[in-house]
Amino acid sequence: MSQELIEQHIQEAETFSIQSPADLENFRLKYLSKKGVLADLFALMKNIEPAERKNYGLQVNLLKQKTEAIFESFKEKFENVTTEEKKIDITLPGEPMSEGALHPLSIIRNRIIEIFSAVGFTVSDGPEIEDDWHNFTALNFPEEHPARDMQDTFFIRKNPDLALRTHTSSVQVRMMEKHKPPLRTISPGRVYRNEAISARAHCFFHQVEGLYIDKDVSFADLKQTLLYFAKEMFGADTEIRLRPSYFPFTEPSAEMDISCNFCKGEGCNICKYTGWVEILGCGMIDPAVLDNCKIDSNVYSGFAFGMGIERITMLVYNINDLRIFSENDVRFLKQFSGIG
Repeated sequence: MSQELIEQHIQEAETFSIQSPADLENFRLKYLSKKGVLADLFALMKNIEPAERKNYGLQVNLLKQKTEAIFESFKEKFENVTTEEKKIDITLPGEPMSEGALHPLSIIRNRIIEIFSAVGFTVSDGPEIEDDWHNFTALNFPEEHPARDMQDTFFIRKNPDLALRTHTSSVQVRMMEKHKPPLRTISPGRVYRNEAISARAHCFFHQVEGLYIDKDVSFADLKQTLLYFAKEMFGADTEIRLRPSYFPFTEPSAEMDISCNFCKGEGCNICKYTGWVEILGCGMIDPAVLDNCKIDSNVYSGFAFGMGIERITMLVYNINDLRIFSENDVRFLKQFSGIG
């Protein structure tokens, strides 16, 4: 009875219809899997009479060899067909590559550098981790200034203080220490402040700070430089106004507004219906700062200014949320493809 059953399985295996990889998988499951025919037949061997066990084993092995041969034959056949289907026609035109895009902050940063380079400003850079001297003391920050507090600065170490720079003015200090006047440089870079993240504030952002030191530099030079920048960046019709302000490292100090380029000065929600939008702080370098950097304040004078690249970018592209610059949203970034 067992021999007839095995011969029946051999006949069925040889006539099993295999037309596709799915059929081949069904064949494997029926005969070669752990719960298949062969597994059951081997399990029955313990019930076979000892005198018949040898012959039974030979018949089961014969079925095993035949089913494995059938499986391997069709497996090779289907793999060859799949390989043929996957062959690439090298004469066909290739798929076009999608064009990348500069980040909007990089576009505006490059534009700012281009504008100031045209009037003789060089580009300088410095470390993002700064000591107290370059970040605060040399810039005339008093000991009790709020910026020195842990609430406003990311300190890495105390006594001696080491912190993530809060502005790129520290680069200007290094430039004044290493180079003699005349100096004309801008310092773009990333800065850090311990602030809650919102649509208008972030714990890290980007600044460009400018420095010009020479003999007989006046506030008029500062005004004309910034007027030139505003017209180049926002359009020839742009007007500026300077409002008195305070910064520890400049005296006198001012904040500069530009005429709103969305409503043309008539008033809108961007300018809060004033017709003006603040974009930067500036002023004449305090003589104490020059003296700290071993520059004779009786001979030389200069001006400095600083602006947030995010602020300029938001105005140029009418973006209303600061957080989107650091979210890496491809849908946002794709809009700047081909710009810059």
